[in-house]
Amino acid sequence: MYSVITVLMIIVCIFLVLVVLVQNSKGGGLAANFSSSNQILGVRKTADFLEKATWTLASALVVLCIFAAIYTTSGREIESDGSIIEKQVENAVDPNAIGFPAAQPEQPTE
Repeated sequence: MYSVITVLMIIVCIFLVLVVLVQNSKGGGLAANFSSSNQILGVRKTADFLEKATWTLASALVVLCIFAAIYTTSGREIESDGSIIEKQVENAVDPNAIGFPAAQPEQPTE
């Protein structure tokens, strides 16, 4: 499920980048390429469509991010006893506590 959400987020990001790049901050953009204002989608309607598409894609990206965050936190059990590193430190074996056989001095043989 997380991979599906991630793929959807990537697709939405690509469309959002494309829609933003088509727009022009001065009101031109895609609408400036049309020489006649008698088109089916006029200059103003194209700008309205691009603005609505930007807001829709941005809100879809926010919603997908929230779903991804909810999905990742609900899949794991949150431990209240401390971190995993602290548990490993507590359970570590003290190397000085390991008993090595004491070296026996060699007895001279006669």
